[in-house]
Amino acid sequence: MPPAANFLTQARRAGVHAFPRSHWSKIWSTNPLERVNKEIKRRARVVGIFPNDAAVIRLVGAVLADLHDEWQSGDRRPFSEGSMALLKPNGDTGTVAAINSGE
Repeated sequence: MPPAANFLTQARRAGVHAFPRSHWSKIWSTNPLERVNKEIKRRARVVGIFPNDAAVIRLVGAVLADLHDEWQSGDRRPFSEGSMALLKPNGDTGTVAAINSGE
């Protein structure tokens, strides 16, 4: 099995339980995705009719950039820096320890 497929298989087996307990409810929640979709829909209604596909892509890109800036500012950050540090206690490459250990 290729390394990427092996990693994904292990990640699927580990599931949400491979992450710290404080992350579980945020991982399972679809609220952030629903909020993004709602904001895109709200802004698209203001425009009404788009002249071409590029205009839609620009609008969606602008919405995503705005939301990214909000999340980075810390006010709407889904995970705190401290809770994210729990994912990399040994300073590894960013993969979850339980997935790497093959549990």
